[in-house]
Amino acid sequence: MRRVLKVVAILLVVFVVGIQAIRPARTNPPVDESQTLQATTALPPEVATTLASSCNDCHSHKTNWRWYTYVAPVSWFTVGHVNHGRSDLNFSVWGSYGARMKQTRLHAICDLSEKRAMPLASYAFVHPAVKLSPEQITAICQWTKQEAQRLTAK
Repeated sequence: MRRVLKVVAILLVVFVVGIQAIRPARTNPPVDESQTLQATTALPPEVATTLASSCNDCHSHKTNWRWYTYVAPVSWFTVGHVNHGRSDLNFSVWGSYGARMKQTRLHAICDLSEKRAMPLASYAFVHPAVKLSPEQITAICQWTKQEAQRLTAK
């Protein structure tokens, strides 16, 4: 029995070390600052701070790749979440979005914040400071509604 446990432990160590070779690409593409959300919208400072601290890791090209994003299998999930987040909404390329897409995303930002679906629970579990307060949600929703109205008036 002891020999079996030893073999299982060795195989487990070999497996864990082996999967480290499968490394997904952690990227932060160059940012054209003229196309960012902050450069192309009237963004209140408190909302800018909230979005930067709670959203940018998954929704911009300014991801802070922490140490655990280099350890498999966590790296696989993290890179996948960031890539998915960027494809849905990317504050680094906001200026390239059309008016309709911006309006759709603005509505989603407020809606998902109010439902507490964003930031993701798994991300907030590891980073409790990113959880949105009721005041932050209110400020975000006020801004998204004002920005959507501004886009409609154009």
